[in-house]
Amino acid sequence: MPRAVGLSRREFLRGAVAAAAAPYVITSSALGAGDRPSPSNRITLGFIGTGGQGIGRNLRGFLGQPDSETLAVCDVDAGHRREAQRIVVEGAARRGSATSCREYTDFREVLVRPDIDAICISTPDHWHVPMSLMAVRAGKDVICEKPTLTVAEGRILADTVRRYGAVFQTATEDRSIAIYHRMAELVRNGRIGRLQRIRVTLPAGPAGAGDPTPQPVPDGFDYDLWLGPAPWAPYCPGRIHWNFRWIVDYSGGQLTDWGAHLLDTAQWANDTERTGPVEVEGAGKRHTSGLYDTFHEYHLKYTYAGGVELFIDSGGSGIRFEGTDGWVQSASFGRPIEASSPEILRSVIGPEELHLFTCPAGEHRNFLDCVKSRLDPYFPAETAVGPAGGAIRRRPGRGPVPRPRLPRALVPVALVSRRASAFVLRAMADRCAALYVEGGRP
Repeated sequence: MPRAVGLSRREFLRGAVAAAAAPYVITSSALGAGDRPSPSNRITLGFIGTGGQGIGRNLRGFLGQPDSETLAVCDVDAGHRREAQRIVVEGAARRGSATSCREYTDFREVLVRPDIDAICISTPDHWHVPMSLMAVRAGKDVICEKPTLTVAEGRILADTVRRYGAVFQTATEDRSIAIYHRMAELVRNGRIGRLQRIRVTLPAGPAGAGDPTPQPVPDGFDYDLWLGPAPWAPYCPGRIHWNFRWIVDYSGGQLTDWGAHLLDTAQWANDTERTGPVEVEGAGKRHTSGLYDTFHEYHLKYTYAGGVELFIDSGGSGIRFEGTDGWVQSASFGRPIEASSPEILRSVIGPEELHLFTCPAGEHRNFLDCVKSRLDPYFPAETAVGPAGGAIRRRPGRGPVPRPRLPRALVPVALVSRRASAFVLRAMADRCAALYVEGGRP
């Protein structure tokens, strides 16, 4: 809920004197014109990461919600944040209202604002958990893009969200899409008998290895802050924006990108969304030179305690559930449900059967409702831990992937110069490396 902003007595008196000297006018936007709630009933938002997903899915998604108000947009790329601010300003103008939306380079300046209730994070994966932890500890609710970089990192996030009583939504739309919700309910209610196998196909990674040749950092791009807690590496265009997905320091390739969608549906239908497999085996191919080192081809088998097997193969975007009495599937993302018999498709889930929680209006609407009710959204932090949310990865010939190290506390921006910001972030990370000792907790 919107939090009160503290005012000193002097500031209050100064404002009161100015108000007394001016005509007393209440604008329609202040009262809440039409179906738009008044400011006191809106959830105020700050957006961190305003690239393609940050603007196209998340910013526009929230701008369509009448009970939200965008106060800040933040990105290390000047072009991205200016475009986001332009969209917010033009949207306000179309509604006939003013906006005080500001743009920022450093996300910590957004987190320290007391007038912001919630944060939307749409950054590369290696920043998801550090920023989410800092936001939660700063008293914000959070909606963050999937996935967590590792399962261990996701465990720390889930524990911290619970400890602070925050609302956390993993920003994926699948649980609000009728196709995937319907399949999960059919499987959970036994319409295909006892579930035996799940088959998921995910898009393959890039055929090219990427060019690692160092280049000058472009003007208007804070590369040190983009790297943040990741190991230092020279700038090159193939490393940033969309392509971060193919580099293991920042992501897990399509297995954690598309996998966070379809593997979540698999877990949901298998009733293992808060546990996971007991055994994982597989093989894959990765480039032996160049910039990209995530697996671009992969074939995995997950085995669950109940005997269910999940097969994951690169090449496609479909999901299929096979049981003792039939099967249901969506052959590729968004395709209509098919089944082994018309009776399965016509089946009605009765009032006494299991109805899975969803929000057909989508993840943004669901998040705002839960900020108000303080209930868990449909994809909370606890569910994001595991195969659907984080990657279990090894780099062949180089041992386990080092677990990223997280900043433990929010350092006041006033104490950190622009040139020193990346150094301070890494020093903070060094001091909290113990978080990733087995069994450690924030």
